[in-house]
Amino acid sequence: MEPPHVIVLPYPSQGHINPLLQFAKRLASKGVKATLATTHYTLRSIGAGAVAVEPISDGFDHGGFAEAHNEDTYLKSFRENGSKSLSKLIWKYKNTSSPVSCIIYDSFLPWALDVAKQHGIFGASFFTNSATVCAVFSHIHRGTLTLPVKMEHEPLLLPGLPPLYDCDIPGFIKVPESYPAYLAMKMNQFLNLDKADFVFDNSFQELEGQEATSVEKWWPAKLIGPMVPSAYLDGRIEGDKGYGASLWKPLSEQCTSWLKTKPQESVIYISFGSMVSLTSKQMAEIAWALTCSNSYFLWVVRETERRKLPTHFVESTNGKGLIVAWCNQLELLAHPAVGCFVTHCGWNSTLEGLSLGMPMVAIPQWSDQMTDAKFIEDIWRVGVRAKEDEFGIASREEVLFCLKEVMEGERSEEMKRNARKWRELAKRAIDEGGSSDKAIDEFVKQLKISTGKGEQEA
Repeated sequence: MEPPHVIVLPYPSQGHINPLLQFAKRLASKGVKATLATTHYTLRSIGAGAVAVEPISDGFDHGGFAEAHNEDTYLKSFRENGSKSLSKLIWKYKNTSSPVSCIIYDSFLPWALDVAKQHGIFGASFFTNSATVCAVFSHIHRGTLTLPVKMEHEPLLLPGLPPLYDCDIPGFIKVPESYPAYLAMKMNQFLNLDKADFVFDNSFQELEGQEATSVEKWWPAKLIGPMVPSAYLDGRIEGDKGYGASLWKPLSEQCTSWLKTKPQESVIYISFGSMVSLTSKQMAEIAWALTCSNSYFLWVVRETERRKLPTHFVESTNGKGLIVAWCNQLELLAHPAVGCFVTHCGWNSTLEGLSLGMPMVAIPQWSDQMTDAKFIEDIWRVGVRAKEDEFGIASREEVLFCLKEVMEGERSEEMKRNARKWRELAKRAIDEGGSSDKAIDEFVKQLKISTGKGEQEA
């Protein structure tokens, strides 16, 4: 019997490609033929190993999103052009020995489910946010939570979730008109979800089982994460040391050479991901805190952001700090010299910090990052969150306090213990027989049964 064949379709940005590509590799390791369908613009950045890669069109084949200029234009074009090219890709395999049996699509692209149904194959939605954030949006979609979310002094109380205060919920649901295209994209994830054959989320039972269960009648997600390369967790996928997709060239060698010279757990690692753009004021506050801390630091500052650093900061911290344009985050977090991760709390970065047992300083900027920061500090207790002033800035004194608290403060040992605990739970979830591994196995079993039936009918 031929193995089942899935097409995996991510939204074409780094934080969405990585977890879906990792899921494709997991499925391939279990005997499924996996093909990653990505836009022409991102195709050149992906080396997927055991996963085949095929191009589809978003209508902006030369410049991607930047060519579209805005989210609304881009999404409309991607829907129109992506639907056609995805359909052609399914037809390409129709009369081969491995016809497509399922489309696993990024939840930002619900039109892919319509394409799957037109071809009579399974459609599976993949959510790249935390189960908690998905639960909040499920309530908005069902009308049990109305926009704008008005909060004064009382917390938001939703079944199965911890109390969420004003600073813990995505900012744009308090002011929906601030990001209308993004809000529409978040809400469209649920548009036809009731027609999906499977729903997946990049989390795991031990981490967010209660939160996922609280909305399972609306959002019946299988928790299959963390989607982090196998080398950092269970080690069952040979050679799986990186995601295999990078829209930026990492500077791993420079980073690791520098780290080799530093004592164990003596370095603060700072990265705000691929999308966040800090203000010059916030950069200056962080720079001051790093200068005054007792620790070494390695700070990832994209070339486009470097001009925001204080004058002479790089020269004045030479030896104590290293500023790089990009690096391999997983290698950094796994390095014994690193003792703290200063993060914007994007979900991928949060999962990587948890999976590699790294205490964190949370400086969230927008969207789901606020909620992730709440869990880092209050629920999982693996870090502290820098409090903002009335202008939305984490002051130098506040950042310095947080750095010292994680690196050498009274709660430092507790945070390190909790971080190690979550690392083991993440590893156990994805390892053989773990909660996520079982969920993936159930999916593969259903695909194989369906493929077997299809061959018999043919």
